[in-house]
Amino acid sequence: MRRFQLSAALPLVLACLAISSTPAVARETPAITQPGETPTQTAAAAPLSELVDQVNIPYERFTLANGLTTLVHTDRKAPVVGVTIYYRVGSKNEPEGKTGFAHLFEHLMFGGSENVPNFDIPLEAAGSTSTNGSTWYDRTNYVETVPTGAVDLALFMESDRMGHLLGAVSQDKLDKQRGVVQNEKRQGDNQPYGLAEYAIGDGLLPVGHPYRHSTIGSMADLDAASLSDVRNWFINHYGPNNVVVALAGDIDAATAKAKVQKWFGDIPRGPEVAKISAEPVTLAAPVSREMTDQVPVTRIYRAWTGPALTSADSVPLSVGMYVLGGLASSRLDNALVRDEQLAVSVSASAQQHEQLGFLQVQMDVKPGVDRAKAEQRLDQLITQFVQQGPNADELSRAATEIVSQQIGALELVGGFSGKGATLAEGLLYADDPDLYKKQLQQMASLTPAEVKAAMQRWLSRPVYSLAIVPGERTEDGATMGGWSDDGTAPAAKPAKPDKTVATAQAVKAEKRTPPALGDTPALTFPAIERTTLSNGIEVALARRTAIPKVSIALEFDAGYAADGQASAGTQSMMMDMLMEGTTTRSAIQIAEEQERLGASLSTGASLDNSTVMLTALTSNLAPSLELMADVTRNPAFAASEVDRVKGQRLADIAQAEASPFGLAQRAMGPILYGDHHPYGTVGALGTTAVVEALSPAILEQAHAKWLRPDLARITVVGDVTMAELKPQLEKVFGQWAVPASAKPVKDLTGAIPSAQQRIIMIDRPNSPQSVLYFGRVLPITGHDKGLEALDLANEVIGNGFLSRLNSDLREDKGWTYGISSAITDSMGPRAFKVATPVQADRTGDSIKLILADMAAFPAKDPVNEVELQRVTEGNIRGLPNRFQTNGQVLGAIIENTEFGRPDDYYTKLPAIYEAIDGAAIDTAASTYLQPGKMVIVVVGDRKVVEPQLKDLGIPVQYVEGGAQ
Repeated sequence: MRRFQLSAALPLVLACLAISSTPAVARETPAITQPGETPTQTAAAAPLSELVDQVNIPYERFTLANGLTTLVHTDRKAPVVGVTIYYRVGSKNEPEGKTGFAHLFEHLMFGGSENVPNFDIPLEAAGSTSTNGSTWYDRTNYVETVPTGAVDLALFMESDRMGHLLGAVSQDKLDKQRGVVQNEKRQGDNQPYGLAEYAIGDGLLPVGHPYRHSTIGSMADLDAASLSDVRNWFINHYGPNNVVVALAGDIDAATAKAKVQKWFGDIPRGPEVAKISAEPVTLAAPVSREMTDQVPVTRIYRAWTGPALTSADSVPLSVGMYVLGGLASSRLDNALVRDEQLAVSVSASAQQHEQLGFLQVQMDVKPGVDRAKAEQRLDQLITQFVQQGPNADELSRAATEIVSQQIGALELVGGFSGKGATLAEGLLYADDPDLYKKQLQQMASLTPAEVKAAMQRWLSRPVYSLAIVPGERTEDGATMGGWSDDGTAPAAKPAKPDKTVATAQAVKAEKRTPPALGDTPALTFPAIERTTLSNGIEVALARRTAIPKVSIALEFDAGYAADGQASAGTQSMMMDMLMEGTTTRSAIQIAEEQERLGASLSTGASLDNSTVMLTALTSNLAPSLELMADVTRNPAFAASEVDRVKGQRLADIAQAEASPFGLAQRAMGPILYGDHHPYGTVGALGTTAVVEALSPAILEQAHAKWLRPDLARITVVGDVTMAELKPQLEKVFGQWAVPASAKPVKDLTGAIPSAQQRIIMIDRPNSPQSVLYFGRVLPITGHDKGLEALDLANEVIGNGFLSRLNSDLREDKGWTYGISSAITDSMGPRAFKVATPVQADRTGDSIKLILADMAAFPAKDPVNEVELQRVTEGNIRGLPNRFQTNGQVLGAIIENTEFGRPDDYYTKLPAIYEAIDGAAIDTAASTYLQPGKMVIVVVGDRKVVEPQLKDLGIPVQYVEGGAQ
């Protein structure tokens, strides 16, 4: 990936995220149903065939004379267009000595062209979102979603780097992006279990197989990449005849064809990307490997190669693996996690690519359980499922859930998973943009016998087994991920560069000028209807009919701030237990019922709120709401299940404390807010001591105290009217009586420790990177208004790819894969935070640079005109992009309600931004974003980092394993 999508770690550090409910668990009462057995309270669900009929992405297709193929899908729900470009080149095309090349070149493609010094600045200033790229085995893609008036600009940018790139590729750019990619590799390697992917590729495939080496490649090959190498890579692979362009959104085929011809038509064809032989491999005999790593829990893998994406077995295998370990009520979950309690988590999946797939089962062994016993039982269950196959009910539930997810994906026109990408991948891999629909139709008609036969063909072959066990890490990720283990395999010969194309590319073409932006329609935010249930619960509804689904949030004014440090983890544990059985439904019945309905029900606790979330098909809304209400109001808190979920929670805490990001996040709250403020906790997971002491009685008390109608509000977005919605809500929630006791109140005004700049160094040996986490409490709360200038100042300094910190630390220095800043969305005292992983030998230099960049804004370096235009006009133009999905609208309504904003806040936001000038942004930066009193948590290898901290002039405190 090109951008700093930090394996879900940095967002966890920067935001107080809800903890989703853990996998459901069977109760003592009522009786547990067996797989496929129908519970007594079965809800009627819409037929699967009807759901499949609702998944449709109509398109038109045309091809230019130079071979570039374009797919166009018209969707007028918002004035935006998803621009998606797929190149038929990925890591499987890399010969020996060139691993990581496709991904490295993806990064270079963002470094500017002969006519555009920087692609991001004009695109983001034009309102583009999801401006990004990614590389995998079979392809490289580039995506942006732009306002309709910026389509020409986006196509100009994409055509300029396709046809006018080489004159701008320099040794300096290569060196900088090489550093960024190597830090991306270090970041992944630094995670617990971060070396498993390398081991699985090595174990399943022979040396020289195109899918064996990792897409990130080896450090040695990245170091060896020359300017000549990357130029030839571009010439051999990036011609228009190897490209699929997908335009989805507010555009039609006639308009698209004229624009694509204008911007891409004069780019000459390139060499055809050669076909590669990359068949699935059957091991001659089972293979086992054990690795030690700094992990708290033993993780077991079982892996096989599978067939190509277009194989007739592809869909049956996907569904079969989903039944085995993907469903909340999967075979492996029910047996290993719920019933026998040999594991704390388990999963099974089919990762499918153009020419082969990877079939994988994964199990985290429960601490204290004999590993051999757990592995033996895992293997028995896999063998049993392969022999028996799924039953009809399991198959129906799995297919319904997958189709429901696909319907949800139809909301996005662009990005990595939107409608444009769905069409493009079908054309690229199968020469059929409708591949998705044919696969769903096959899924809807599958029989258990077909799934069983596919599973037997592929999972009865010899298996590759991998175990990652706790201990000292003995292997080095820097040496892994390459072409071979011993380097003795003969080098594959890359295709010779086309001399004609090389000459044409080396000569700068006539200067091209970026097109002017067209008009951007004003944002249309859906109207909000409000009502109140008979017991006082407030309801807000935004009707949207783009897809036949409804999203509902039932929020309670609680969150893990309701715990305080003394009870840290109680609130989120209580919320997790809601999914673990009610007085009339077992956990398995809850899981199976939502699967039959195509619904998604989850629970969790953020800092300020405890929430039950439901996403339901409109046709199944009534029974889905009944399930939601039962889970919310009638939890069983069975003693045996509390004990089991406690075991899972303790394992989660151990996993967090094994992660560098987790260590930093858990340390920061108590440091900033102190032990006595509600925000001074380690986070939603809580502490080991508190979780170990939790009992059914404690959880029941927390439920009775905090989940009550007078602390609740309901927000709904989707395909339903208020006339249809309110009676259904009234039926399941309106008669919920308000307790006689006074409602509890969190005191968010408590004293906070005085801020002082210091470094807290947490030793994590053998870390190739250090995690830096800066924090400072601000003198503002979520109730304060008029802080839009502060939000924009934060964008200038650290929130976004073009921010100063990211431009300096990543793009210029190459010391990190990404850095980001955030102002927490808390109702009480808000905090300013900055987080980044940096290569270990640059820890001290990175701290100096970050502090200097923050101090310079605005004293030495006030906001400039380019930055001002980007964060004001760019944000205004990009507003329609932010509300494509029901979930995005739901989040905006909730935020407006929490912060006391009017319902039309987002329609007024353009005028607010237009009134903000550079002086206002500079004032906000000087008032709130200065580094003088920030605490800096460093998680890394002390023996490497300590010498770098000595000359910083900042007090340093050294701690072990996250202790404060």
